[in-house]
Amino acid sequence: MARFSPFEQSLWFATAAPAAETPTLDSQVQADVCVVGGGYTGLTTALELAQQGVSVVLLEAQEAGFGGSGRNAGHCTPTFTHFSLPELHKLLGTPWAERLIARQTQANQRVAAMIARYQIDCEWQQNGYVQAAAYPGALKTIAEKVRDYNAAGASTRLLSAAEAETITGSPRFHGGWYHPEGGHLNPLGYARGLASAVMQEGGRIFNRSAVNQVVKQGQRWKVITDGGSVLAEKVIFATGAYTVAGWPQLEHSFKIMKVFVAATQPLDAATRAAVLPQNTTIHDGRGDIYVYKYNAEGRIVASMFPMGQRGRDLSLTHKIMSERLKWLHPQIRQDLRWEYLWFGELDMQQRTIPRLYQLAPGVVAVTGLSGRGVPTGSMLGSILSEWALDLPHNQLALKIEPLHRAPFWMGFGPQLTLRWYRSRDWLRSKMQGAALPPYP
Repeated sequence: MARFSPFEQSLWFATAAPAAETPTLDSQVQADVCVVGGGYTGLTTALELAQQGVSVVLLEAQEAGFGGSGRNAGHCTPTFTHFSLPELHKLLGTPWAERLIARQTQANQRVAAMIARYQIDCEWQQNGYVQAAAYPGALKTIAEKVRDYNAAGASTRLLSAAEAETITGSPRFHGGWYHPEGGHLNPLGYARGLASAVMQEGGRIFNRSAVNQVVKQGQRWKVITDGGSVLAEKVIFATGAYTVAGWPQLEHSFKIMKVFVAATQPLDAATRAAVLPQNTTIHDGRGDIYVYKYNAEGRIVASMFPMGQRGRDLSLTHKIMSERLKWLHPQIRQDLRWEYLWFGELDMQQRTIPRLYQLAPGVVAVTGLSGRGVPTGSMLGSILSEWALDLPHNQLALKIEPLHRAPFWMGFGPQLTLRWYRSRDWLRSKMQGAALPPYP
């Protein structure tokens, strides 16, 4: 697993509730459905099926939550990042856009319900999400988001500068988009809790059981690991950015993009009363994002994308993270120590929404979540379980398509886009008289 960033360096690995005991596959077993991948997508798929009495086996190469599901920043925001809702309608067409929008915008209800039903210990807080307006002109786009998401059934609202400061504690914002259903959690704790829920419902999970090959055997599929195999009628690959082998060319359906997350020391009570006083999740409103929130210990957990030496030079990265946070919140007087910094991998593809691929009759895969982890992975289980239960393909919320190789330019396109966003925001801020953060 050297191709992926270290897992044990994260705050979540240090603080998540312990994982349930799970065996390694060492024999041949049988199931109706074999799910490959123990992230949110695979776990919620297995949970949905097990709840309905389907015999399901989940195979995970490492442990539940090893991939993006256990190392993301813990934000749970039921929105789309790159495309507006009208753009999604143009991209996907009718009825696919309506179905996917409905699943995504209702995803946090599913997350909250699963956490409550299975008493998952994961620091779940649902105190809203704010996407800030970094300069006055951003308010027009935010007003359109309010209109479109509310038309789709959400209850979001446009914030004035004063309201944004009251909620976030930052005087830097010109307003914002408030989504009351936004939440945050310990992502590894959530993944481990989902794994326990799958087993509670009768599903079987085998960790340290990487899939090497899937071959047809009679009317069923044989899913082969080093130690054993699963004989199943249907197979679902839900390995995302952490896809290794298993099915030819699947790992070429996306390009890897790294993201890093860092956590401060627990902040003092006075700082916590002034910074994020309502314990919300904050997006600073820039295309080159800085997103942050508290964990249960009172640490600020913030994420950015690597760019240039940012993410490579540890000292410079800490300096950038500190100066951005103190610029956003001048009331922070104490020195900031970034006690944790870790990386994750995203499975990027040009649509930035999940792709559902037909690999063979009875075998599908989902990749390309493009960083929309907690809510998106959590709602995908309902779609994949419907596929496994033979809902007609034209009634699914994702269109099934042949496996596509990601174009070569996806290897550098997202980084170029980030740099363009950074230049655009700098220019608009200068033209509109808005203050610029350090390292703009």
